[in-house]
This record gives sequence, structure tokens and C-alpha cells, in this order.
Amino acid sequence: MALTNDKLVIVGAAGMIGSNMVQTALTMGLTTNICLYDVFSPEGVAEEMRQSGFNDVNITATTDAKEAFTDAKYIISSGGAPRKAGMTREDLLKGNCEIAEGLGKDIKTYCPDVKHVIIIFNPADLTGLVTLLYSGLKPNQVTTLAALDTTRLQSALAKKFNVMRSEITGCATYGGHGEQMAVFGSHVEIAGRKLTDIIGTDEFPAEEWEQMKTDVTKGGAKIIELRGRSSFQSPAQMSVEMIRSVMGGEKFRFPVGTYVSNDKYNHIMMAMDTVLDENGATYKVPQGTPEENAKLDASYEHLCKMRDELVELNIVPPISEWNKINPNL
Repeated sequence: MALTNDKLVIVGAAGMIGSNMVQTALTMGLTTNICLYDVFSPEGVAEEMRQSGFNDVNITATTDAKEAFTDAKYIISSGGAPRKAGMTREDLLKGNCEIAEGLGKDIKTYCPDVKHVIIIFNPADLTGLVTLLYSGLKPNQVTTLAALDTTRLQSALAKKFNVMRSEITGCATYGGHGEQMAVFGSHVEIAGRKLTDIIGTDEFPAEEWEQMKTDVTKGGAKIIELRGRSSFQSPAQMSVEMIRSVMGGEKFRFPVGTYVSNDKYNHIMMAMDTVLDENGATYKVPQGTPEENAKLDASYEHLCKMRDELVELNIVPPISEWNKINPNL
């Protein structure tokens, strides 16, 4: 039995991430109503999913924004330009944020009562922020994919210590989704042992830990090196798990990018210590060692610079005017 009968729209459904999201959502049995939307026809993906034998679900496909978003209650968007070899997430800033602006305006026009929107196209912290601004939604209704940084840390530690990933607990990366992220290791345990007690020993020299953190921040580039293209299976899996939690299903296990505005960090989208459920995203500021907290501050400053660049590019107005576009901000 499906979690909901509400309409789920997969944006960018003709692409590799989008088509994987469609199949994952169908495999999980999330909804009886799924719409595939892309500027390039997603009908081929839709037809193949129909032929895969999924029953009790209405699968539609369209290139028309009004048709796609009308009555939508949940949206996952991978509908931006992909990252290519030699590119950073930041290289995609202008073009993909313009796409995010259009998405936000379509949401405001066709489905203002949508329950939740997940943005995964890079740089996700900024595209999510732009989508939120122009959609008119509440901050807890728009989240971004940040889990891959944490799963990469978890995977690296599991391989290092030859244990199951489930035995690596307390893993988290916060701040921006990119090479400026803050890797928190102070709460990590390896099969019941504190990571902080292992770092600096012969088993795990401090230099090796520092290299691991660097490698984690460049995990996306490593996938491009290994596969010749950017990640598609892992972001599809994680983003569908995110929407499942908002639909009332299994709780999401990792941090998500969320809108943050408090005394320390404000008017920004960044990964925090989050809970994602039917009420959307709630967060608290993570607390680590002084070094980890400083790294989080630096990640925030990096995101602010990119946000301010969006103002210079006239993609978003000055922060003082945001409330005129979205009264919830």
C-alpha cells in the first residue's frame, strides 16, 4: 500500500538522476500518483517504468510546467545542468540558479499549496535558497540534498576499519555541500569505539584522518573520475528517502540542507543537525570541537559569498528585499 495518493513530481525526469529517482520512488511504493517532468520529453522513462510492472500507480509524463505542477504536493528536482569533469559545484552557479528561479515561480503559480520540495541540482545550497525565495513557501518546506557528504565519510571509515557502515555512528558533515563543508568527527564511534580515541594512534595517524576529510569533500569529483560522469544513483536514492520521510515514511538518517536564520548564521541554506518529517525540516546548530565549529563558520562565509554573487548577478535582490518576494523569509 502506498504512503500517499498525493501527486509527486520528479523534475528532470529524463536525465540519469531523475530516471533513477522515478524507479526508486516506484520501488518504495511511495505514491499512486507520480508525474515525470522535463524540458526534454520524459515519455521514454515513463513508458519503461510502466513496462516494469509497477501496479496501482498512475505514471504521467509531460514537458509542460502547468500540467506537471498543478495539484503537486511533493516535488524533487534534479533539473539543472550536470557537473562535468574539472568543474566545481560553484561553476554551475549562474545557470542553475536561473533555473531555480524559474522553478520557484512555477511552484508559486501552479502549486502554492505544495507540502515539500527537495532540490538536488548543484550548487544545491544556492539553488535551494533561490527556489525557496521565489516559491513563497515556508523555510521548513524546502530542503536540499546534503547527505552524500555524510555517507561518503561513513563509507570511508567503514572501509578503513573493515566494519559494516551501520557500525559507524555519529557521522555528519555540515555547512555547504561542497569542498568547503565542515567534517565533524568528534561524535563518531567505530563499532563502539570513539573515533577521537583512535585518531593519532598507529591504527589511524592524524595525517591519514586529515587526508580522509579532504577526500570526503572531493567525493563528487572522485565519482566523475571513476565513472566518467557525475553521481546519479546515490543522489537519487538519498533524495527519494528524504521525500519518503516527509510523506510519513521511514525517518531520514542524515543531515539535510535547510534554511537557516539565527543570530550566527542567517539568510542561508546549509546543512544543519536536522529532523525531516511530516512537519518538514527542523534544525539545531551542531556543536563540535572548536576546530570543527570554526570550519562550519568558514563554510557559512563561503556560502555567503556565493549568495552575494547572486545579488550582483541580479538573480536575487538584496536580502533586505527578500520579504517582499516571500513574506515567510
